[in-house]
Order: sequence, then structure tokens, then C-alpha cells
Amino acid sequence: MKSKKFILFYIILLIFSITANTEQITFSADSMTGKAGSKNSTTILKGNAKVKTESMEISAETIELSGKNFRRITASGNVIGKNTESKMDFTCERMKYDRQTKIAVLEQNVELSDIENGVNAKAELIEYDQKKETAIMQIQVNLTQKKNVCTSAYAIYSKNEQTLEMSGNPKIVQNGDTFRAQVILLDMETQEITLTGRVKGSVSTAESSKPEQKNSAEPKTESSENEEEKEEIPEEQNGIPE
Repeated sequence: MKSKKFILFYIILLIFSITANTEQITFSADSMTGKAGSKNSTTILKGNAKVKTESMEISAETIELSGKNFRRITASGNVIGKNTESKMDFTCERMKYDRQTKIAVLEQNVELSDIENGVNAKAELIEYDQKKETAIMQIQVNLTQKKNVCTSAYAIYSKNEQTLEMSGNPKIVQNGDTFRAQVILLDMETQEITLTGRVKGSVSTAESSKPEQKNSAEPKTESSENEEEKEEIPEEQNGIPE
């Protein structure tokens, strides 16, 4: 029985070496089961499972390699990963990764960190496109960067452009000031905030606490009368003669 397992192990290693001309894959685990074929192959790693490709490192309780040339990687249970090319770290409960499209889908208690830019995001679902360097985040999105705390139901983070577009009751808290709208666009380099639709907000009137920023929101409309909280001027000081 042991000899059969060793034979299967070497068969899989051989298949990996054949596909190494496109991408090299290494793996380890406490146990392994699987089948190999010319068109479709499946391997399941259990217990301290680890898989490493040229651009992705993944560890989990269980990892399944499937598809032609082990194109798809599915991991579950305390998933920890790292994209060595884009320097993005992540944790979640379940993930799917397509080695051909370079798209990773992270599910349940997802945390994604852009180490280079100091961006940390949390959501229930994140789809990360390695080629475009974009992350589509859904459900209970919470992203922090510098002095910005951003929350929404849906958001798109672009690593290359350093922008965050949010919708679904989006809100940004920046240096104690709060901004709300139907759609919010944050330029993470300039800290410029663009608010579109049903704009609301509250800002501090203390000079020492005002952030140095350019608010490029659309002109106020009837739907955005409460965009900023203003101090009321007493009637005796309004400058209108009796």
C-alpha cells in the first residue's frame, strides 16, 4: 500500500516537472490523495497543506489542485496567502485561484493587505485580479489607509492607480471629518475625495484639526443641503439693519 502511494507521489512530481516550462509548482502536506490524467488531474493535500507557485504562496488545512496542468487551486480552512509579485498578503476561510487567469477569489472573513502602500482591507468577498492589480470587494467592506477609514457594501481598489471607488452606503472618515454620498472616489496619493449623489458630511471647525485636502465634490444641490454642518449666526450679528 505504501509503495502505491510513493508511486502516485512520483507520478505527480513528474507531471509538475513537465509543466515547469510555464510555471513551477511545489507542495507539501501531512497526507495526499489524488489521481492523474492527461486531460484532467486532481490532487488533495490535507493537514498543514502548502502550495507555492512562481507568484503565489498558499497554506491551509486543505488544498485541492485540479484541472489540466493543475490550473485551479482551491484552499479551505485558515487560509494564509501571499502574492510575491504584487506584495499582497491575505487571510480567509476559503479561496479559489486560477493559475491561467491569475484571478483569486477570497471568501469569508477576508483580510487583504497591500504592504507597499499601507492599505488594509476587510470584506466577506474579495476578487483579486493579479494581472490588472485590482481588488473587487463586497459585503461589509472596511478599508484603512493613512488617516482614512472607508466603509461600504461594494468597493474597487486599484493598486497601480492608488484609487478606491466605493458604493452601497459608502462613508469616509478622514481626520475626524465624515463624508457620505452615493459614490465616493478616493485618490490615496493626493487624499482628494470626490463625492457624487446625495452628498452629506460633517467637518470640524477647529483650524488645527482641518486636513489639508481638496474636496472636488460636485456643486451642491437640493439633495446635498446637509453636505457640511455650519454654525448658525445669531440674528443680532447677521449684519442686517433693523
